[in-house]
Amino acid sequence: MELLISLRLPAVLENLEKLRKCVSDCARAQRFDQKKISKIELATEEALVNIFRYSYPNTAGEVEINCKADGIRFIIEVIDSGLPFDMASVPAPDVTADISERKLGGLGILIIKKMMHEVKYRRESDRNILTLITKKDEG
Repeated sequence: MELLISLRLPAVLENLEKLRKCVSDCARAQRFDQKKISKIELATEEALVNIFRYSYPNTAGEVEINCKADGIRFIIEVIDSGLPFDMASVPAPDVTADISERKLGGLGILIIKKMMHEVKYRRESDRNILTLITKKDEG
């Protein structure tokens, strides 16, 4: 597994574009088409915005992005030291329910799960590690 890039920045909305561009540049270098790159960008953006909003409620913190590839899979690790939150285990929201009866939130997580082939979470050394995996072979 080849590490393509690692970038660590303060977990603030002002760094969203720089982090998103880092990931999309890596995906582009792996020769993904623009449609797939757009899905990768959207999933990454949703994960980052959740960290910016919820991971560090009372303190400042950092987020780290690692992009890896093995020829078939493109892997994005989104790492923070904030509150534990296993996004991968959150059930999908009921999008068939009447809008007035739906619970708030959860759509960003649904988007991430729809855009990626696989979403994994682990807590290691007081760090959240969200792994987003996509493959080259299909949309």
